[in-house]
Amino acid sequence: MNPPILYIVVPCYNEQEVLPETSSRLLAKLTSLTERERISPASRILFVDDGSKDTTWAQIDALAKSDARFGGVKLSRNRGHQNALLAGLMTAKGMCDCCISMDADLQDDIEAVEGMLTAYSEGCDVVYGVRSSRESDTFFKRTTAQGFYKFMKLMGVDIVYNHADYRLLSSRALEALSQFKEINLFLRGIVPLVGYKSSTVTYVRSERFAGESKYPLKKMLSFAFDGITSFSVRPIRWVTGLGFLLFLASIIAMVYCLVVKILGYTVAGWTGTMLSIWMIGGIQLLCLGIIGEYVGKIYTEVKDRPRFIIEAVSLDPGDREGIVQQVTPVKD
Repeated sequence: MNPPILYIVVPCYNEQEVLPETSSRLLAKLTSLTERERISPASRILFVDDGSKDTTWAQIDALAKSDARFGGVKLSRNRGHQNALLAGLMTAKGMCDCCISMDADLQDDIEAVEGMLTAYSEGCDVVYGVRSSRESDTFFKRTTAQGFYKFMKLMGVDIVYNHADYRLLSSRALEALSQFKEINLFLRGIVPLVGYKSSTVTYVRSERFAGESKYPLKKMLSFAFDGITSFSVRPIRWVTGLGFLLFLASIIAMVYCLVVKILGYTVAGWTGTMLSIWMIGGIQLLCLGIIGEYVGKIYTEVKDRPRFIIEAVSLDPGDREGIVQQVTPVKD
């Protein structure tokens, strides 16, 4: 059996500080795997520039021109990590037997690639890279991250605990992934829906080698909220349940008020009335906000805009022919 063609897809956004080291380490791993005949010599490292404002694309283009084992895809503007990752995966689709996605900051342990390839050779179409622990995280990040995974499970979302976007996908898993057309991408939730045989490989996540994190608290919260509202309707069902309980409470309150009036009791109800108005008003606004999020997602879905637009591709001429027209921008 011939060794598989592997593509390593690495989304990048303003990664000029870390890119030289990342490319060096990945090339060394690719060379080692090729020499040991674990992967085909046709394997590649594919960087995706997500509209960077620094010299990231210039470095990627230079790497691709100096060594055919490097390739680059440049998006026309910043579309976010998930869309950039999908652009790379859809570019690799049709040119590889399997594909591994990882971040450019070297926090994902490159040595875990060995275990992923072993699981792939044993018949797994999806192999998840899972963190063995979160001891290196701050207390706040560790607590919020673990809370996020538990909350997603509570929402009924099939998600792999402590898994980000470090994973291997076989060619048929990539083909299946291309059939998902939603705009609000949350690949951690979409990939498990593919349903093919899967496995996990544990690794220790390192500190970022250089540069700054591209996921500040604001983006992390936005990402988490997108994940919840894109994969679960339970918040709407909770709103419905809350509305039903309030309806029952209002009937009880109405009966109570009628009884009090009939018996001739006076009700000094200014404080209670005001508190009730504020409470009900707040709950109504909260419910409308949650419903509005879902309506907003429907609005963005029906516009059927492309999720990404590729401005340039820097690949070896032989690889370019393999792209065929299957990289037609997937809708966003």
